[in-house]
Amino acid sequence: MDVFSQYAPFIQDYIYSRGWGELRPIQTAAADLIFNTDNNVLLSAATASGKTEAAFFPILSVLEKDPPQSVGCLYIAPLKALINDQYERLTELCEGTEINIWRYHGDVSSSQKRKLMKHPSGVLQITPESLESLLLNKHADIPALFGDLRFVVIDELHSFLRSDRGGQTFCLLERLNRLAGVSPRRVGLSATIGDPKKTGQFLGQGSGHRTTIPQVASAPQKWRLSMEQFYKSGPQASEGTEPAAQAPLAPKSDQAPEMADPAMAYIFEHTRGKKCLVFTNSREECEAVCQILRQYCEVRGEPDRFMIHHGNLSSAVRQSAEEEMKDDSVNLTTCATATLELGIDVGQLERAFQIEAPFTVSGFLQRMGRTGRRNNPAEMWFVMREDYPESRAVFPSLIPWSLLQGIALVQLYLEERWVEPPKDHYLPYSLLYHQTMSILASGGEMAPSELAKKVLTLTYFKWVSQDDYKILLRHLIKIDHIQLLDNGHLIVGLAGERVVNNFKFYAVFQENEEFSVHAENVELGTVVKPPPVGEKVAIAGHVWVVEEIDRKRHQVYVHQVKGRIPAYFGDVAGEIHPKILQRMRRILAEDKQYPYLMKNAHVRLDETRQMAQHAGLPERQLISLGRKSYCFFPWTGSYAFLALERFIRLKCASRLGINKFDSVRPYYMQFTMDASEEDFYRVLKEEAAKNFDPLDLLYPKEVPYFDKYDDFLPEELVKKEFAESVLDLASMRECIESLPE
Repeated sequence: MDVFSQYAPFIQDYIYSRGWGELRPIQTAAADLIFNTDNNVLLSAATASGKTEAAFFPILSVLEKDPPQSVGCLYIAPLKALINDQYERLTELCEGTEINIWRYHGDVSSSQKRKLMKHPSGVLQITPESLESLLLNKHADIPALFGDLRFVVIDELHSFLRSDRGGQTFCLLERLNRLAGVSPRRVGLSATIGDPKKTGQFLGQGSGHRTTIPQVASAPQKWRLSMEQFYKSGPQASEGTEPAAQAPLAPKSDQAPEMADPAMAYIFEHTRGKKCLVFTNSREECEAVCQILRQYCEVRGEPDRFMIHHGNLSSAVRQSAEEEMKDDSVNLTTCATATLELGIDVGQLERAFQIEAPFTVSGFLQRMGRTGRRNNPAEMWFVMREDYPESRAVFPSLIPWSLLQGIALVQLYLEERWVEPPKDHYLPYSLLYHQTMSILASGGEMAPSELAKKVLTLTYFKWVSQDDYKILLRHLIKIDHIQLLDNGHLIVGLAGERVVNNFKFYAVFQENEEFSVHAENVELGTVVKPPPVGEKVAIAGHVWVVEEIDRKRHQVYVHQVKGRIPAYFGDVAGEIHPKILQRMRRILAEDKQYPYLMKNAHVRLDETRQMAQHAGLPERQLISLGRKSYCFFPWTGSYAFLALERFIRLKCASRLGINKFDSVRPYYMQFTMDASEEDFYRVLKEEAAKNFDPLDLLYPKEVPYFDKYDDFLPEELVKKEFAESVLDLASMRECIESLPE
């Protein structure tokens, strides 16, 4: 009641009108910190726990009691759709008050933006890209716009923890503080925080305030969770076996068409008459799944009950799907990617499906959290798919990796409440270029020392040395992105103006650019963001190795090899943390069953454990496949695996006589080898103990472009960032040290 009494009268009326009997613990704790301290606040609680109200009830009360002379609260969200959703909620909450709620993103009319500039006040909701646009194009207006800024609320904070977009956001906040002469407190909101202490440090960097994380006892969570496995064709794993005791078997579908993909038939039948989400891990898969499910409706003579939502669709199509989902009188199912895993209001969803395992515990929790609103348990059905094994299939390809990964994600959270931590010690040179050009373009002519001070003192660049920055500036002068004047000062060059003046400059994430793929004189098709030279790409039903990339002509030259990898048309496989692979290894070693496994999944796990035990897994990590062929299971994360792959090929292969090297990242590597198992372990340990340069793990003449602005960087910085920041050498060394003597 003490907290309630500090709320503004309109907040109290809002609570009364909804018949709330009490405030939730997170709301009481947040209000106490916002009202009675000068600290940043990190609010981490389950989806639908009232985090938004916990932050805004006290913030709006402060703004109502002492109206700011500018925008008083800046709300940053990763998606325009989330901003639109929260705009409606806050507008309703502030109805009848003097507090204005503003939106500022690409879909907002110019007239609304002009009104904001004339009368800055209240709460401004914005994406990082639109904030970049403001600081770049409205530089002189920033003091008037934000001169009395009190709070910055960052929603879905976890989505900013491990990317350059998050780095951009925090650079912009520091730049805004300096320009406007303010020091607002920050409030971070997220349902999936793994390391609260590190996340609190990340939230507070450059803010001038310490961060407090209220410890709130959360109510026990109830989940309805199932995980089933399907072969895409042929008999299923459990045919002819007794049903598993651990989980009920869903009724066999008799409604899907004859010869239907069993997994798709399962989803088709169990979305009937319900409002559901079907999550996929890529846009390509999302399109394919939606098409299949719509075809099933057509074959059965049923109305189309499936919609689609992903980042490559127009805003009109996405908004149409969002509006349909909010209508609780309509039972439709939406096929979606990560665009719907964040906090957009999608109405009363009954069930979420996840096709294959997601890459992160955070993603799993976010997607499941889309359901379970209004006191109902969260409900997710995992659907794992694999090809029916060929008679000559080699042992490692018989392991249902997605099934193991899905179990590992669930168990890590159930057992340890573990979620991926923020990424630290990073060399973000692509973002360094971007912020250098933005600061120079907005601030005009300045001395190199002044520019360096403005850029390198941004907290996100704390690992960048002055020497590296000098290398960058000299290169940018050489390619005319920056011009050196006779007085020794710098301005944006002609080539740089073409980059900065393009609206695409506001974003630091890569837009899709198509490259045509050529084998000799034959064009095979197109891919987006091709992998580096020496890596593989799948297209036209075959696997190819990239020989050369012509970035000016947008062409990729390849030659064909044997093997199988997933098709790649622009969706980059997510980073999998080492801890997930280590938990997958334990799954093979333990004999426990998991109560959420359905019949086929239960049988496949038993089969896999027996097969692994017969081969010597998981105790042994190097398995002989006969005739000098070996398979190595590192059980480490994506970027440690990538580093280890290169380490073996570049540092150890000649000593061990390794040839015909191939890998399925991040699960296993296959090769032929002249040496013994003992030699393999010994050589890896000896080479890892040497103090080698991380740059040694780049192939000859390789310049591994990964980020949006890498093309504008000097090659030595591109190589350094890849070697020291992309490749996870620390985890690679831990992996090698753990190998048997």
